[in-house]
Amino acid sequence: MDITLDKKSTTDGLIKIKLSPSDYQPKVEEKIKTYARKATIKGFRQGKIPHGVIKKMFGKSILVEEVNHLLSHAVTDYIKNNKLRILGEPLPNQEKTNHINWDAQDEFEFEFQIGLVDDFSYELSPKVKLKSYPIEVDKKVIDDTIADLKTRFGEVTHPEVSEEGDNLYGQILEDGSETPVGAHLELSKLNKKALKDFVGKKKEDSIEMDIRKVFDTDEEIGVLLGISLEEAKTKKGKYNFQITSISRVAPAEINQELFDKVFGKDAVKSEEEFINKVRETIQGNYDRETNHLLDHEIQHHFVDNTKIDMPDEFLKLWLKNSGGGQITDDVLEKEFGQYKESLKWDLIKNKIAEDLKIVVEAEEVKKKAKEMIMEQFGGQAFAAQLGDKLDGIADNYLSDQEGKNFMKLYDELRHEKILKAIKETATISKKPVSLDEFKKVVEKHNH
Repeated sequence: MDITLDKKSTTDGLIKIKLSPSDYQPKVEEKIKTYARKATIKGFRQGKIPHGVIKKMFGKSILVEEVNHLLSHAVTDYIKNNKLRILGEPLPNQEKTNHINWDAQDEFEFEFQIGLVDDFSYELSPKVKLKSYPIEVDKKVIDDTIADLKTRFGEVTHPEVSEEGDNLYGQILEDGSETPVGAHLELSKLNKKALKDFVGKKKEDSIEMDIRKVFDTDEEIGVLLGISLEEAKTKKGKYNFQITSISRVAPAEINQELFDKVFGKDAVKSEEEFINKVRETIQGNYDRETNHLLDHEIQHHFVDNTKIDMPDEFLKLWLKNSGGGQITDDVLEKEFGQYKESLKWDLIKNKIAEDLKIVVEAEEVKKKAKEMIMEQFGGQAFAAQLGDKLDGIADNYLSDQEGKNFMKLYDELRHEKILKAIKETATISKKPVSLDEFKKVVEKHNH
């Protein structure tokens, strides 16, 4: 076998393979003999079928099968042994393959197009400057959260006549339409000027409204009508809302009953502990948002500041060939840039992991699986009930989906370790912000 790399550029290459009879013929002959022993053909005793008959009937298919098997391993081994960093999968030259005469030829030539990535360098040191935005929990957020909890766990009644703060359920019909849809109106979210039209109403009452005067945002219109934000932006004009029921929530008292409903029995035992636990929970959620944004900032920093020559045209061709007809030129035009950035980030992460010798052990994956299972089913109390059975549940989860669950958690752990190494090395300045300020930072980041 003669196998060579014809490097067209730093990012594009052809793996060329030449096969002679000595490369494939021994295996072909061996398979023909196996067929002869096992095949059942009318007119011949099993195991006594002449070699020539088998060759005539199955010789070409055996040859094609063996050559394809040989090619697959040859290309994979060549890439591995020569430490080629490729993107996507090698693409065979189908035109060249289609011109092969399997009946007459005994020497064959094949070509595989590959997309290459040359070695590259990245900067990971204290010189890398990143910014984090910890969100501060203010008193208003705590008060609003407690008010929401009191409402969520309050006593629901169904009064005859509506008042401010009630919830109305019914059917809404667009002017000119014949098909009403179920709808739910939270009176606390209506435009203050329109609110008077919904107070003092009873079951079966109908209310005519201009939807643009009742709601202040497209999001609220979309929620009411059960449609997308884009579709909600087009809605305007008159609607009829017919009430089918009214509900009112009397806020729960701040007492042990509420504490137990929110955090579990006896988790907190006083109003002070309750407020602190609420603050702690909010802070935990905020910290996750802060870290999530920082992770994105890290990705953008390295993608924007690391030069990697990418085989763009090869990647587009590979995506179209492997997309089952779903990836068109229009799709590529819209999404290729984002795909390329994601691929570039993967290359950088892989190189960081390689340089820093970041590894994930199987036991770490199993530990993460057990933690995930415990979290889903109630924490340490659930683990205590299961005892030794938790190991078996984790093993079953990790082996499910043909090992995909294992690889998913493996990739998550590896990703976490790489980001941890970056955060420990780079210089990260912190700028505490309010929730509203954080939302503005996120919005600017997304743009």
